[in-house]
Amino acid sequence: MNNSIVNKKEVLDTLIKQELKPYVKQIDVDAFYAETFLRKLGESGLFSSVGRTKNEVLLDELSIVSTTAKTCMTTAFCLWCHLAALTYVRNTKNEQLRAELLGQLENGSLLGGTGLSNPMKFYVGLENLHLKAERVDGGYSISGVLPSISNLGSDHAFGVIAGLNDDERIMCFVSCDSEGLSLKERNDYLGLNGSATYACVFKQVFVPDSRIISEDADAFVQKVRPVFMAYQIPLGLGVTAASIQSIEKVCQKQNGCNQFLQTQPTKLKEANEAYEKRLVALLESDDWDWKAIAKVRLDSAYLTLEAVQAAMLHHGSAAYLNTSAPARRLREAYFYANLTPTIKHLEKVLSS
Repeated sequence: MNNSIVNKKEVLDTLIKQELKPYVKQIDVDAFYAETFLRKLGESGLFSSVGRTKNEVLLDELSIVSTTAKTCMTTAFCLWCHLAALTYVRNTKNEQLRAELLGQLENGSLLGGTGLSNPMKFYVGLENLHLKAERVDGGYSISGVLPSISNLGSDHAFGVIAGLNDDERIMCFVSCDSEGLSLKERNDYLGLNGSATYACVFKQVFVPDSRIISEDADAFVQKVRPVFMAYQIPLGLGVTAASIQSIEKVCQKQNGCNQFLQTQPTKLKEANEAYEKRLVALLESDDWDWKAIAKVRLDSAYLTLEAVQAAMLHHGSAAYLNTSAPARRLREAYFYANLTPTIKHLEKVLSS
């Protein structure tokens, strides 16, 4: 392991110890948003792509998501939102947009979100597109409602897709302080209420040409979809790994009675490691097969559900405290199963 890898791991471990672990219960119970942790990841250079290949950047950032998810998947999900936004800016052909925002997103001075849950469902026939765009002088006017977008704040920005007509769609980057945009916080979920999630209402929001990610959103989504989905998989891998560790800590509970439970940590660990290897192998290939990545995403979701349920059973009554780590991971796993693309979304896509 070279020194740069060691240094990055040390930096990440230190940030998790100082800026995340002390707040995990507050995040889970009180909907605390770990914004400082996210910004310091950028300040520490962990998102920097300067002088590095796309694959080096991607694999490093996958590791950051997984490591963060072991401690808190809510914050790892916010991290995924930011990395999705980064992916859009890294891949845009709009040179002005990239020049103005890439550095800010990579150094953490600007945090990003992604409003592509509805478009992803639109592209597989599950929903109608919620946002409409109209060409105006110098840009586009956007109207509509997106019911939930995460990792937002007054000085954040996020990517969205809006339809011009039945055949044309644009993708753009919208600042949360845009005139005509109103945000209402959502914190009534089963879990992950510390994800800075908002319902977003667009009333003729002007987006200038300098903030247009692509004027052919359909083609752009095809390009970024493998990365968009790949960044999600470490959420499940991290929660599963944490569940395995928690199971191993109570293996002797009640005189070793846990050995009689059907799901044991060895089985979970082997599957989790196999999915991680499959993902890395797919991303190291020359041609990213998005359906193969989607299959890993689906398999990891089912494994995560199995792992958190097993942890609940292994811990017994202690896990049924609302603030217990196994209960938190149970809520996190159900969110991962319903994160777009959801399990049923993936099953539909992979059946065709």
